[in-house]
Amino acid sequence: MKRKIIYGVLILLVTALAGAGIYLNSLLPIITGYAAKNLASAVFISGRTQSEVEKLDINFSFIKYTKNTVDFENKTVTSKFLWGKSVAVYRHGFGCTLVRNQSVEDLMNQKSGVGFTDNSWLDTIPWPLGNMLPDTLLLPDRTKLEAVADKIIGKDAYGGHAFSFLVMYKGVPVIEAYKPGINDKTRLLSWSMAKSFTNALSGIMVKKGLWDIDAPANLPEWQNDDRSSITINDLLRMQSGLAWNEDYGNRSDVTLMLHRESDFGGFAASMSLQDPVGEKWYYSSGSTNIINKIMRTTLDGDDIYYRFAYDELFNKLGMSSAVFEVDASGTQVGSSYIYATTRDYARFALLYLRDGKFAGEQILPEGWVDYTVTEVPDSKGAYGASFWLNADQSLPSAPANMFMCRGHNGQRIFMLPDEDLAVVVLGYSPKKTNDMNFDLLLRDVLEALK
Repeated sequence: MKRKIIYGVLILLVTALAGAGIYLNSLLPIITGYAAKNLASAVFISGRTQSEVEKLDINFSFIKYTKNTVDFENKTVTSKFLWGKSVAVYRHGFGCTLVRNQSVEDLMNQKSGVGFTDNSWLDTIPWPLGNMLPDTLLLPDRTKLEAVADKIIGKDAYGGHAFSFLVMYKGVPVIEAYKPGINDKTRLLSWSMAKSFTNALSGIMVKKGLWDIDAPANLPEWQNDDRSSITINDLLRMQSGLAWNEDYGNRSDVTLMLHRESDFGGFAASMSLQDPVGEKWYYSSGSTNIINKIMRTTLDGDDIYYRFAYDELFNKLGMSSAVFEVDASGTQVGSSYIYATTRDYARFALLYLRDGKFAGEQILPEGWVDYTVTEVPDSKGAYGASFWLNADQSLPSAPANMFMCRGHNGQRIFMLPDEDLAVVVLGYSPKKTNDMNFDLLLRDVLEALK
């Protein structure tokens, strides 16, 4: 009898260990992939140091135990944890990409006709297309705003760890501040603020007559089931009904997509329907990557596709710093991976504060901004078309008609149309530990402008 009990306990123990091993093995691409991708982009695009990124950006959970090697000659980062390993490679015009289902050599053979160069000459061109600001700014007294800048950058007084802070008032930056090692030329990660750029690119597709966002998205894999009725509008407004788990804290759809998969949009499109199309709002990075995948198949060839965001949006806004990263399949990651300077994010805000017009040119369709800020009913005032809203007064110190771009770890672009004001905050402010008090920050900015 005792022998049977011992055997039973041993079997349970072995089964538990095997299950734990299988689960841990499934986490390794996420652990090592997160470290490799984020370290590579921070080093090769932002120009930050490995030690700083390891101390701040990837210093959490199992990810802080990765062993990372930066190869400056080949522009790769290799991250290892236990028996897991991931490699991220930097390529001009593509940014940094995790190697998934290809080799480094295969990825290096892919070429892009875009990419950043030395644009210091823009310092001689007036704002907003250039960086030369007016000699006389629109503030009679900068003292209060300077105090806010010192609180957020110098003292971390609002919580979190802001890298940069900019206030744009009446279309012109009136105050900006940066952490040591970061400046107005440093490209910083958007995280999910990139979704709002996908909104802009979708608007341009509509303006050019390439899309009807209310027509079925027409993905081949959706043709034989109820997913066939999903529209680009449903995807922009996060009401596709597709099953999705956006939990960043564990093994979820979004973490698997970003760190294990090679085709992000294809992975998201493979999900089954969980709710009726167009009825339930649920935030999904997968939905945005499906849009980017559809955009790639709509445009006539990859040469045009890779230039589209630059020729039709970034360059027209003077966003000379922008880098739009791609997944291993070559599709731009519109859910998460744009790098740009703080001023360039402010230029993007100006486009939406001016109803889609920039430097005299109507970039977005007329009425597109109104469409963007129309709330999704099931979101209870929190969301529009790939922009967050304040109609739910989640930030009570700000007006209800404020809208915003929001990204993981505290990336924000706040747009306040009645005040003709935008506030940009970029950095590393992890939730549940030391998240930033954005409501207090906005209250202080508005008070300083009175």
